[in-house]
Amino acid sequence: MVCVTEDTFGTTINPLTKKEVEIRRFTITNDRRMSMQLINFGATITSLKVPDSHGMVDDITLGFDNIEGYLTENNPYIGCTVGRVCSRVGNGNFILDGKKYEVTKNFLGKHMLHGGTNGFSKVIWEVDQVRPDGVVFKFTSPDGHEGFPGEVVATATYTITDDNCMRFCLEATTSKPTPVNMTNHAYFNLAGHNAGKQGMVEHIVKIKSDCITDMDEETVPNGEFICLENHPLDLRKLTNVGEGLRKISKIAKGYDHNYVLKYTPGCIEKQAKVFHPPSGRCMEILSNQPCMHFYTAHNMPDLEVSISMNLIAFAIPFTTLTKSLTYSPYHIANSLTLINIVMTNTKEEKG
Repeated sequence: MVCVTEDTFGTTINPLTKKEVEIRRFTITNDRRMSMQLINFGATITSLKVPDSHGMVDDITLGFDNIEGYLTENNPYIGCTVGRVCSRVGNGNFILDGKKYEVTKNFLGKHMLHGGTNGFSKVIWEVDQVRPDGVVFKFTSPDGHEGFPGEVVATATYTITDDNCMRFCLEATTSKPTPVNMTNHAYFNLAGHNAGKQGMVEHIVKIKSDCITDMDEETVPNGEFICLENHPLDLRKLTNVGEGLRKISKIAKGYDHNYVLKYTPGCIEKQAKVFHPPSGRCMEILSNQPCMHFYTAHNMPDLEVSISMNLIAFAIPFTTLTKSLTYSPYHIANSLTLINIVMTNTKEEKG
């Protein structure tokens, strides 16, 4: 049985209305001792607790202890829902239907990153529905928000099941053609709350991908692809993260790459697996999206506020396949992202 409870997580100023609001926090739990906490600031996952193979429960995501942590300028989008457009909009502009649009340039002074200064991760979401198994958040992004055309009504649904499956569904409806590319930016460390780098490098990962998207020196996608055959970034076979980091050290500081998945449009399919042998925690990832970004957090900033986990983890946001953004050509846009993350406990993981 799954149940949902609510409490508060402090207060803050709504960046759009400039009024003080109380932050609502929801705790979703099941009978197998899995629990997830979320807040309506940024529709953010603040913790995800699951037992290991010995029955010990620990938090496996990064999360701040209070709302002040999420308000810092150098918060690296921990656990939040990102939009309108995740990743980069190159040079902070795009052309749509023959018209050029300029958007907020909050990355290196010339590109947009993760939706801009007050993107979906920085706003207060309405609690649209409290379900028996989770929460539905809703945010209406007005026409012109961060420079984007059209109104966007976005929903983010987060649930868990009795089978230890965490599911999130991101949807958006637009009033006219506009870019939409939402994701969640949770950081995971299956080794647990205080495992840090040592725990992170013990993970084993596998991603169903034959190629990655290429990018320029400022990490903006350039529209090209890199084949992973005989490439150090190939993760099609189970790969120890520590060994993988050593293998790619001559070409990258860490994993921060967008893997193009083998997927069938409209179908939710198994796309990746992450296993931590010492704890026995295994995360199986299913998605209906064409890309998965694997990031080992080597560019994580120093944070002076209290955080509920050592800052060494990996992120796995999912995206649409884009050059540096995407848009729907329809007034009623279906930007539907379905992600299932299934947690299991095992002594040994195969395949």
